[in-house]
Amino acid sequence: MKRSARPGDMKARPPTDRVGAGMQRWRREFPDIDCSGKAVIGRMLYLHDRVLREVNRALAPHGLKYPAYAILATLRVEGAPFRMSPKALLDALILTSGGLSNLLRRLENEGLVRRLSDSKDRRGVIVELTAAGRARVEAAMRDHAAAERRLVGSLSARQCEEIGGALAVMMDRRDARA
Repeated sequence: MKRSARPGDMKARPPTDRVGAGMQRWRREFPDIDCSGKAVIGRMLYLHDRVLREVNRALAPHGLKYPAYAILATLRVEGAPFRMSPKALLDALILTSGGLSNLLRRLENEGLVRRLSDSKDRRGVIVELTAAGRARVEAAMRDHAAAERRLVGSLSARQCEEIGGALAVMMDRRDARA
């Protein structure tokens, strides 16, 4: 699908970053391949590492890295009594079931969560945030939110809203296929 250049398109302006420069090389060497998806996907892949480094830097004083933080924060924002099934956690997070099990075991060993028998399903388990886990994650949540604000600080409120909306559309489309 060939798109015409519009104001703001990569085709309409010179590249200002490594992805844009790479796209120019692609267009030069493979003019028959539409590489326009790289404008979004290439930048997302690049930013993923940068974002994760910044987020982990903000979480380090709390003894956390993002995957463990995500579990604790998800349990915390669930509200009292701060409990979820592993399945509900998996649905809310971007982890594999094996990854979740390993993290839960580690968080339980640290006293940040506990696993309880599900009173509704004897075979089931419920994950509960402990008081220590709640204290740790609540302090980390402020630093995490500040890191996110720093990461988007070069964008206007309107740009954040537009990008957030566009990414939500991509996620909805992807989730519909899963």
